Amino acid sequence: MAETFVVYGASGSGSVPVEATLGLLKLPYRVEDYAPWEGGQEADKLVGINPMLQVPALALPSGEVITESAAILIWLADAYPEARLAPAPAEATRPAFLRWMSFVSSAIYALYWITDNPARVVERPEDHAAVKARLFERIARCWELMAAQLHPGSYLLGEDLTVLDLYVATVSRWSPGRRRFYEVAPGLADTVRRVDADPRLAACWAERFPFTPGWER
Repeated sequence: MAETFVVYGASGSGSVPVEATLGLLKLPYRVEDYAPWEGGQEADKLVGINPMLQVPALALPSGEVITESAAILIWLADAYPEARLAPAPAEATRPAFLRWMSFVSSAIYALYWITDNPARVVERPEDHAAVKARLFERIARCWELMAAQLHPGSYLLGEDLTVLDLYVATVSRWSPGRRRFYEVAPGLADTVRRVDADPRLAACWAERFPFTPGWER
């Protein structure tokens, strides 16, 4: 039996596209759930795994640990090129793939460190709601900019599903929510809906990020 990958993550978190990718690759893995946003012992348990106290992290069969969601997804796609979950380095779409993977990670995902707990950067509790609202508008603007520069086929970069599609399908469900995403990035709507409905991902979505009634908000 092949050695097992270990995903450190949580339902609905950035570990979901990692888990989805491992499933598509048919690689054996197990999940260890952590909720560092709850603070205290939950965060402390991650010290030896990721000193940033964040998920996801992926332990390879070798024992090496990779952190940062975009890095994990790119590594998995490149390590198993036969699955075509990323353009090969020489392909014409590779620059766009790297650009948008980095963009989702740095311009959008990174802002949730603040929205999850505005006290990390803003002292006065009475200012927290305004900070969150402005950051959610910034996130919506980033989706709008991305949509204006991408011209999807069946998927974001053409006719092949890539880890970028899994990444966007997950992160676009976080606040300000999918309805807002559809408003500002209508050109990407069909693609993320296609990923939502992919039968190969049904079990992963159902277990780790279920489409509960009213999920689109």
